[in-house]
Amino acid sequence: MRATWNGQTLAESDDIVTVEGNAYFPEDALRKDLIVPSDHTSVCGWKGTANYYSLRVDGESNANAVWYYADPKPAASQIKGRVAFWKGVKVEG
Repeated sequence: MRATWNGQTLAESDDIVTVEGNAYFPEDALRKDLIVPSDHTSVCGWKGTANYYSLRVDGESNANAVWYYADPKPAASQIKGRVAFWKGVKVEG
């Protein structure tokens, strides 16, 4: 699968875990040169606290468009070390 935004590939991998309809890519598949850390967090009752990255591609920003669970709850252990996308990021494949 491939995640793209603003004409750039953000991540690409055949090793995908799907949870609640979201494709979680291995973190090492994420292009680090296109992300900026974010202070934003959110909480899911069964997955835990999500942290976010913002995207910066060709001078355009997409705030909090990438999320991950640094320390997911046991029920969501399969997404540890993985990232997912939203806010206009296309995930195809």
